Amino acid sequence: MSEFARLERRLAQAVERFERVEARLAAASDGAEIVKLGQEHAELKPLVEAVAALHAKREEIAGLDAMLMESADDKELAALAENELREARESLPRLEHAALLLLAPKDKDENASAILEVRAGTGGDEAALFAGDLLRMYQRYAGTKRWRFELESISETGLGGVKEAVASVTGPGVFGRLRFESGVHRVQRVPETEAGGRIHTSAATVAVLPQPEGDVDIVVEDKDIRIDTMRASGAGGQHVNKTDSAVRITHLPTGIVVIAQEKSQHQNRANAMKVLKARLYDLERERQAAARAAERKGQVGSGDRSERIRTYNFPQGRVTDHRINLTVYNLPEVIDGGGLDPILDALAAEDQARKLAALEE
Repeated sequence: MSEFARLERRLAQAVERFERVEARLAAASDGAEIVKLGQEHAELKPLVEAVAALHAKREEIAGLDAMLMESADDKELAALAENELREARESLPRLEHAALLLLAPKDKDENASAILEVRAGTGGDEAALFAGDLLRMYQRYAGTKRWRFELESISETGLGGVKEAVASVTGPGVFGRLRFESGVHRVQRVPETEAGGRIHTSAATVAVLPQPEGDVDIVVEDKDIRIDTMRASGAGGQHVNKTDSAVRITHLPTGIVVIAQEKSQHQNRANAMKVLKARLYDLERERQAAARAAERKGQVGSGDRSERIRTYNFPQGRVTDHRINLTVYNLPEVIDGGGLDPILDALAAEDQARKLAALEE
């Protein structure tokens, strides 16, 4: 039995649910109910349209089958029907796969904007330089997607590296696209400071957190935070602010500390609070995920920041994603941001396959 045949009943159930929602939406008068039904209607509509296209293709195949049988004495018509029938049958698996992908459950934060955090790990100055490379990679990638990329805070080294950076990436589907980037990124290359030409291994960590929409998801009470102002730090010279514009917010119940130092004190406070809410939101997501540990077993991109997910080997020009055993040999393009899509596409496809397999259980 094919994967589609095993899940066809679930597709039918989704279509039935859509019809019930549509009927209820036409009769509803309560504003809150209308909003809720409207959201579910919008989520189910692409799936229903995909199923309708699939049914239409099946009807076309049945019609061509009948035409082929009826035109047995007309060789020209039979050849035409046979060609169209072959093309229709070849397109059927693609339509089935498209419907199944829409059936797979989606992360509720799929379309959210994100907070991106990059930190130097083991490897000293080289780790900081690599963290800077990753930060610029994501910044350039955001540019290709026309997302808004804003630095909230950055701590640089004297050699141009980055100890820690926090950025806000705003746009449709940011978190859904970047969520697989959370984890340990390892680099293997000859550092600029290495006179002997030896290859060093160092690492940086990346965290991608969904930005909660509005203030309804995460409430931060004044009694739970301590806000300090201080002078911004930097690499030295003109980069260091001479006023106490940097803001540090400490969330007392969790011990989370957020620093923003790139703008005015007022804007830094707002930005730090935004990052704090994203971290608290992610903490709650992790708590819920831990309760579903068995369900998440083997999940691609679980978001575990201690997991080594990818290696960038400069001497060989290759990038290897260890979660799906994928290796590409276009490292310069990946680091430039333009080569990330094939890796992210493969990770997303693997995640969808895992979700579909879970539906069959």
